[in-house]
Amino acid sequence: MVETGASHPRRWAILAVICFSLLVVVIDVTVLHVAAPAISADLDPTALQLLWIIDVYPLVAAPLLIASGVLGDRLGRKRMLIAGMAVFGLASLAATFAPTAETLIAARALLGVGGAMIMPPTMSIIRDVFRDREERVRAVGIWSAVSAGGAAIGPLIGGFLVEHFWWGAVFLINIPIVLFIIPVALRLLPESRAAEPPPWDTLAVAATVIGILGIAYGFKEGARYGFIDPKVLASLMVGFGSLFWFTRRQLRAPVPLLNVRLFTRPEFSVAVGCVLLSMFGLVGIEFFGAQYLQLVLGLGPLEAAVRLLPLMLATLAGGLLAARVLRHLGTRWTISLGLAGTGIGLIPMLALGLTDQYYLLWPGFLVIGFALEVALVAANDVIISSVPADEAGQAAAIEETAYELGGGFGVAVLGSILAIVYTSQIGSVEGVSGVGIANAEESLARALEIAERMSSTVAEPLIETAKLAFMSGYHTAIAVSIALVGTSSVIAAILLRPRKDQEVTSP
Repeated sequence: MVETGASHPRRWAILAVICFSLLVVVIDVTVLHVAAPAISADLDPTALQLLWIIDVYPLVAAPLLIASGVLGDRLGRKRMLIAGMAVFGLASLAATFAPTAETLIAARALLGVGGAMIMPPTMSIIRDVFRDREERVRAVGIWSAVSAGGAAIGPLIGGFLVEHFWWGAVFLINIPIVLFIIPVALRLLPESRAAEPPPWDTLAVAATVIGILGIAYGFKEGARYGFIDPKVLASLMVGFGSLFWFTRRQLRAPVPLLNVRLFTRPEFSVAVGCVLLSMFGLVGIEFFGAQYLQLVLGLGPLEAAVRLLPLMLATLAGGLLAARVLRHLGTRWTISLGLAGTGIGLIPMLALGLTDQYYLLWPGFLVIGFALEVALVAANDVIISSVPADEAGQAAAIEETAYELGGGFGVAVLGSILAIVYTSQIGSVEGVSGVGIANAEESLARALEIAERMSSTVAEPLIETAKLAFMSGYHTAIAVSIALVGTSSVIAAILLRPRKDQEVTSP
């Protein structure tokens, strides 16, 4: 099946530039996963501050992706991408030399702004330059493999830089990449705009930012103070209320900032939901898996990152082979079976304990990486192919919002679940004062730090108790992820219908 119009003659070179631009953005989602203990040792953030350092980036990027998609449709997608790269480079410089946890959180938030400016134009430009359906599926497969592969390779890069330099180097490497991409993009990328872009709506953009950050803040504070705390309830009410008001405003607007009626298309909604729930489980598990490898097993940052390498390789393989799988299985079964395989790959992680059991990890990583990536590529194709060309920017923004929200809320919500279980399991330890226990309840990293200042007879029981408490929380988070991915698989199998025009034709 070939769409109207010819593909761009330099489309594959354009795709290479887009993938480099995307790579630097997605690596920053996970690059700090193995750097968290080093940041804790240097900046001494609270457990809540550490969670914000990790996921303020995707949580700021997510609500701005829609606004960025609209601005790209109005001002030009090439122009938006290049401006985003400039913001990303400046934010990376600020994060590199951040002297306090608060400064690093602010710099990571600015990185989120830059990332939000970069991501929507990448998918919109792919839609513009690849008009042949099968070629576009291959291009989306490469884009998705770079996206997921970058997220997977982030811990490896972070582990190497932290072990050989310092944690700030994970941001410093962004700067030469940005300086390389900007002039190449100026020369090579075509400019494109929507024929009739939606009008700008400042209040709607503010509502999405307030809504998403309010919900995230409520979940994080709820893990610490309880979900009936007035401050937590107020934050959640403001968050959900802002998103409800945004939705109503868009439904009533003659020309909305975001066409929320896209979600009335079952295939579109199911595909977006599958992306969100899948990334929710994957990124959260990867982050806490990196903590497990370092804090529970005592591995170094680079050694821990190498343990995650099978996940990266399987992800890349899944992205490259997804078009072939999609051709043979069709959209519904590619998504459903891919998500089911992801859930199966997570099950062995429920048996992890305090000793090194890597034989349980690497087969699961291979299954998770390949199966989830194939499902995500199929979902990407549904999202992009189910809307008219003029709405490609909005569809891309919604898709990437699902990616970022899934990752951000994965860390926030699963982190809250882990924290609640961890705190409830600590209890009392003979020889440790009430103040010491209260500090140990902050996080496993804090418990290990406290134990270093104690005699071995007191430290060893505290360390074992804290590690067992962490594992209880980690197992709970894994179980939640399995339930979410499994639910997504069933929903995809029931609600997606095989259609002839959805399937990729043979060459």
